[in-house]
Amino acid sequence: MNEEQEVGQGLRQLRVTGEVCRPGTSSYEAARAIWNAMIDRHPALIVRCQTTEDVVQCVRFAREHDQLLAIRGGGHNIAGNALCEGGIVIDLSRMRTVQVDPQQRRATVAGGATLGDLDAATQTYGLAVPVGINSTTGVAGLTLGGGFGWLSRKYGMTVDSLEAAEVVTASGEVLQVDANHHPDLFWALRGGGGNFGVVTHFTFRLYPLGPEVLCGLMVFPGEEALSVLQRYRAFAARAPEELAVWIVMRQAPPLPFLPESVHGRPVIVLALCYAGNPDEGERLIEPLRAFGTLLGEHVGVQPYVNWQQAFDPLLTPGARNYWKSHNLEVLEDSFFEELVDALAQLPSAECELFVGALGGATGRPDPAATAYPHRKARFVMNVHSRWREAADDARCIRWARRVFHRTAPFASGGAYVNFIPADESDALQRAYGDNYARLAQIKRQYDPHNLFRVNQNIHPASA
Repeated sequence: MNEEQEVGQGLRQLRVTGEVCRPGTSSYEAARAIWNAMIDRHPALIVRCQTTEDVVQCVRFAREHDQLLAIRGGGHNIAGNALCEGGIVIDLSRMRTVQVDPQQRRATVAGGATLGDLDAATQTYGLAVPVGINSTTGVAGLTLGGGFGWLSRKYGMTVDSLEAAEVVTASGEVLQVDANHHPDLFWALRGGGGNFGVVTHFTFRLYPLGPEVLCGLMVFPGEEALSVLQRYRAFAARAPEELAVWIVMRQAPPLPFLPESVHGRPVIVLALCYAGNPDEGERLIEPLRAFGTLLGEHVGVQPYVNWQQAFDPLLTPGARNYWKSHNLEVLEDSFFEELVDALAQLPSAECELFVGALGGATGRPDPAATAYPHRKARFVMNVHSRWREAADDARCIRWARRVFHRTAPFASGGAYVNFIPADESDALQRAYGDNYARLAQIKRQYDPHNLFRVNQNIHPASA
């Protein structure tokens, strides 16, 4: 029996309750579509799992038949690691349940759930987890890479709220993992990406929030960007942890609160969310309005779940995307000048630069407390190049790389693993620093043959 016949016989023995999508079937093309349209891979098989046992069967099959294996949660990974070429994809997108215990302030979240699923379930009780800012992002990928968003200054990184996980290992074993059970694996999951197994359920600690919060946007002209950035720096240095104010620099989209004459013009946007009493928040944010010529604003008290979806229209699937990022501890004038220069050279209407505010609770844990080590970073810059046509690939990627290179002297080092593109070969050491050696040892223990390698891959340590 040759290898192809052996794999074919194995497929007939693959018993799962979920849908098996093969090339040529009506469901296959839809199943292999992911957020970043630059990724065009053709797996041999996509299994839309419905249970943990489905995942176990797929992992065992891939291991026994030496098949390349990819794991899809939300399908948002910028490098396209939700898919592999010619191998098997474990697709968790049908495992989206969220169970909330409001008395204990805990949520158990299936591995295919999105941030929208999680927010909707927890906000029913006025509770939340600090997660990202796009509701269609998968909880799994965000969490395993660290995770940050509007609530992180107050409540920490997403991994800081993770209390337990159910993990299918490379051997097909199902482990219940927490600080007291397999603590080394629990440490690695909090920032180490998908290297150590398939997480089928996460358990998070919840915090009181909302259901309504003060949040919104203030928009200023791009030609005033330098002075707005300088004022922002002074404001951010004294902002309380409840207040997150982020910078977005791009061409103005056709937002209804902006005059038509502003649409398409370079702008600098202050995006804000206050995780506290809205009346107090209004007093705190009032100085922001004087940062420059206010072209328009949409700020007020609204449901947190609505704010979590506010950026979704600008981040829909189907566009081509390429990211580069830096961590920063201080914001220097020369760094601001590079951002202003980049704003003047945007290669498409959808490209943007953002500076997300960290600090506060994200900086309290020791860098060795979790696999995510960048506790000194007070800001994260993301160069988000986004466009529609393949003919524009070289131009848009070149812009992102240029901005990344020119801002590197002002960065504090390190890399946020969820923002690493596929071509950034030196990124892993930057992403994990002194934690890398321990991660490699844990990788050897739980995945010695590197079955889980379609990711920002940590190779098992040598014996």
